[in-house]
Amino acid sequence: MAEPRKSARERILDAAAELFYREGIRAVGIDTVIAQSGVAKMSLYRNFASKDDLVCAYLERSAQAHARWWDRMAARHPDDPKGLLKGLFVALSHWIAHPEFQGCPFTNAAAELRDPANPARALALAQKRAVRERLRALAAAAGAADPDRLAAHLQVLMEGAYSAGQTLGVDGDVGAVASAAAALIDAACGESA
Repeated sequence: MAEPRKSARERILDAAAELFYREGIRAVGIDTVIAQSGVAKMSLYRNFASKDDLVCAYLERSAQAHARWWDRMAARHPDDPKGLLKGLFVALSHWIAHPEFQGCPFTNAAAELRDPANPARALALAQKRAVRERLRALAAAAGAADPDRLAAHLQVLMEGAYSAGQTLGVDGDVGAVASAAAALIDAACGESA
């Protein structure tokens, strides 16, 4: 049985997500999204009042995907916050080594959209704060002496990994991300597993 045809909104979001991630938000115009999605211009504007609205929907969808990924990682490490912290960075190592990796969509959006009043920039920054809070909660649950400090260190490492993944690519030592995270986690939480 064939899959039901996606709605115009879903096709637009699929096209926008691929294009914004691969080419950059500012580099992609509405006409390119329309051409890639195969919808009429009116369909796009019926679903999204502006490009800013489309970018916000793309980032909201990305945040939901990230939350589902985090939940899947947590399911692999039930009742093991230290293992989950380390597992997040092992997974990050694999992601940055992927040939289609173009960085973190939220970091990319925040870098591209510099106007503090831009709602998409606000969404990107809110996602970064949410990640910091999740890292802090895990650090506390793992027994870190200073959960705020460990979360800050891990987030800086994460942001650096996004950059290294773009500049060093698959030729870089992506395993260094996981081992650096493990060293930070062990130092902050104690050596025991």
